[in-house]
Amino acid sequence: MALNPNKNLKMYYSIKEVAAMIGVNESLLRYWEKEFPLLRPKTVTSNNVRQYTEKDIEQIKLIYNLVKVRGFKLSAARKYLNENRAGADRSNEVLDRLISVREELKTLKKQLDEIV
Repeated sequence: MALNPNKNLKMYYSIKEVAAMIGVNESLLRYWEKEFPLLRPKTVTSNNVRQYTEKDIEQIKLIYNLVKVRGFKLSAARKYLNENRAGADRSNEVLDRLISVREELKTLKKQLDEIV
């Protein structure tokens, strides 16, 4: 196993950690694994523990965006991902950037309010 030069990044995350990151229940992640073939975390066979990679987490964020934010039904989200993978990835990137900009604006507003 290669050494991880960045100690803040992990190679694998537990289902509990991923659920907390995304803000959903562990059971929802298990359900999405059944509904979306592209979402297949590694499992340790001795005890069936799921191990999610950064790529898996990106897939979950994309599914979350389609289903929870944009209101797609599961079948429509599955179809969208299968037919328009590049567009779905791009939409997710744009949404992440917009959320980041919103947080920056909130911080700036708070700083301005403190000055006034």
